[in-house]
Amino acid sequence: MDMQDFLPKLKQHLLPRILPMLQSDDVIPDIGQSECDPNAVLFRHDRIYRHNLLRVNYTTYDVRRSQDVMNASTSHHNIILLADDNNDPTSDHPFKYARILGIYHGNALYVGHGMVDYQPRRMDFLWVRWYQNTSVMRNGWRDDKLDCIKFPSVTQDNSFGFVDPAHVLRGCHIIPRFSCGKVHADGKGLSRCAKDSGDWTQYYVNR
Repeated sequence: MDMQDFLPKLKQHLLPRILPMLQSDDVIPDIGQSECDPNAVLFRHDRIYRHNLLRVNYTTYDVRRSQDVMNASTSHHNIILLADDNNDPTSDHPFKYARILGIYHGNALYVGHGMVDYQPRRMDFLWVRWYQNTSVMRNGWRDDKLDCIKFPSVTQDNSFGFVDPAHVLRGCHIIPRFSCGKVHADGKGLSRCAKDSGDWTQYYVNR
């Protein structure tokens, strides 16, 4: 994702999240998202705030409470989410995986049609780099094999995205498929933000 596309795509991500909040507070009429302009989403003082840690509570296999702590600057930066059919209609895999590049929040407000309350709402979001399933092997529990994934090229539009932290199931352990080697043999990537200089050609999702 080019940095000049960061803000427009962020606003597109936040629009369907902030509209239901405003409608439940009865400060905006019940209108469809298609009638709203993402550019009407603004940030108070034109600022977003970065955080170091993301904490995710989850239930363990023996029905106990536990917590994962993710940090984009360490190796604990991979997450698992339920798959969105609209994201890849050709895949029936139940999960999708991403690497966290940044943890943020912003005080967002909507100034579009019908708005009568200009109080900002706190919106938390993650900037991520998506993994994609490979076609090398069948993935899934029934196949008794580890899920095999890889990074799409950083030049592709769907390589990066934004995630609501509430949708994160937990952190996950991604291990390189060492036999396939690295993407950049010279250790020079294309994007400092994506940190792709150390990318491996493929990865396994450890269970």
